[in-house]
Amino acid sequence: MEKFWYKNYDKGVNPEIDFSELPMTFTDVLKKSVGLYGDLLAVKSDEVQYTYKEFEAITSKIAGNLRLFGIEKQDKVCVILPNCVETVLTFWSLQRAGIVGVMTNPLYSEAELVHQICDSDSKSVITTDMLLPKIKSILSNLTIKNVFVVKLGDTDIQYDKIIRPWKDLLVENRGYDCDTIDPYNDLALLQYTGGTTGISKGCMLTHSNLISNVYQYKQDFMVLLKEREERIVGVLPWFHIYGLQLSVLFPIFIGATIYPMIRFTPRALLSLIMNEKITCMPSAPSIFSACLGQKEIDSYDLTSMKLVISGSAPLPLALIEKFEQKTGAKISEGYGLSEASPVTHFSPIFPKERKLGSIGLPLPSTDSKIVDVEYGVKELGVGQNGELCIRGPQVMKGYYKQPAATEDVLVDGWLHTGDIAYYDKDGYVFITDRKKDLIICGGYNVYPREVEEVLYKHPKVSEACVVGVKDQVRGESVKAYVVTVGGEEVDKKELIGFCRKNLANYKIPRDIEFMKALPKSSVGKILRRELRDLANKK
Repeated sequence: MEKFWYKNYDKGVNPEIDFSELPMTFTDVLKKSVGLYGDLLAVKSDEVQYTYKEFEAITSKIAGNLRLFGIEKQDKVCVILPNCVETVLTFWSLQRAGIVGVMTNPLYSEAELVHQICDSDSKSVITTDMLLPKIKSILSNLTIKNVFVVKLGDTDIQYDKIIRPWKDLLVENRGYDCDTIDPYNDLALLQYTGGTTGISKGCMLTHSNLISNVYQYKQDFMVLLKEREERIVGVLPWFHIYGLQLSVLFPIFIGATIYPMIRFTPRALLSLIMNEKITCMPSAPSIFSACLGQKEIDSYDLTSMKLVISGSAPLPLALIEKFEQKTGAKISEGYGLSEASPVTHFSPIFPKERKLGSIGLPLPSTDSKIVDVEYGVKELGVGQNGELCIRGPQVMKGYYKQPAATEDVLVDGWLHTGDIAYYDKDGYVFITDRKKDLIICGGYNVYPREVEEVLYKHPKVSEACVVGVKDQVRGESVKAYVVTVGGEEVDKKELIGFCRKNLANYKIPRDIEFMKALPKSSVGKILRRELRDLANKK
């Protein structure tokens, strides 16, 4: 397809990037940044701050100690941390050592943690004292050699040969950089995503996948942002690829300062923006809504903001206009998925025309097309709905240990996203449906089948179907339709409590509706779309 969308890029955006002369390992990226921004702050919190020179030194030291603890190149380390300085240090240290990070949701249940740790073949864990009891409760199900504990609270910890303090990784050594990293084949990250079958899959992302993606969206953002000047807040969770990319990787490329936000509250975020003169915020609609809902928002000076990056769900026009009015910042909406490191589209910062509801234009050096849903072969034209497909240097190698699933989504170099979309005459893409029935709740991915499988484990549940319901705050919330065994009455609270024991909080149904029977096709397949339509009419 001719890349006719180029003409709608912001002035100064290079539509094609020559990656051949750019650093493609994280060590090379960091050393280049240290040379350019050495005395500037790389990361700052209430407790600690590091300049780029200090950041380079400490991550080299941590990389050396990881090596001394027997963690080798391409070994997997499961990182179960909130947004704290140690998370930033951990990610960059792992990359310098050639170790694969497995960023993991701290809200996961024990069962979810066991699955992800085992599936990724992780032999070491980095976590916090507050999460340690959960980790200890599952150690007997794992083959873990090291658990490094970041102390964020006042918990008394009994250390042993497996449970070790974070400070063990800070012991002085000569430092270490793995000098045999192949950026195009060696993995940097196993980013887990859900599947429609409820089985999580690890997206194999290389150094070049992640780094190329930064260079791609950096082209878009630097028409407004400037090197050495930006302060970027980390409010999105860093176990999620979107938050990790935009507020742990990107800042280091441009000499910005990272401000971790360990716990999000609207007031805390607004105070941080005002007090630290934050200039850039990767965000999600639920964060916008929570901040704008504060009665005292006018008492906060938010005029330092230049750019707000929005993803994970469509952003209503009312929120865009209100937030831009309060801050004076430009808002750019985008789209991505874990399989693409994750960014594939962003809206121009200075658009000729604001396209409400669009995910924007394909990034530089990204191919995009719409194909027929049934066979995925025929390329469709302007205004025709089909499956969105992506090709570019940010696309993953495949799913870890799942060749069949990889073949389903990677066809002749094209990533089939599973999202139904169309593009207009200017090349702007609009998502209209989800082939995979994914629910996006407050920026988190919820896969219906995963919730359904938990409901089916309840002895009084005969059938279950989970759908997304429009929610002004979360974007979508989870609703379950349930048929009970023999029509027996079941208390909603009982079922929700059952889910709470087996699922992360954001996956728990906020509403359960009991039915005598679920609508089905002629071959007995539950008609999920019919139930979704029913739920959203109410």
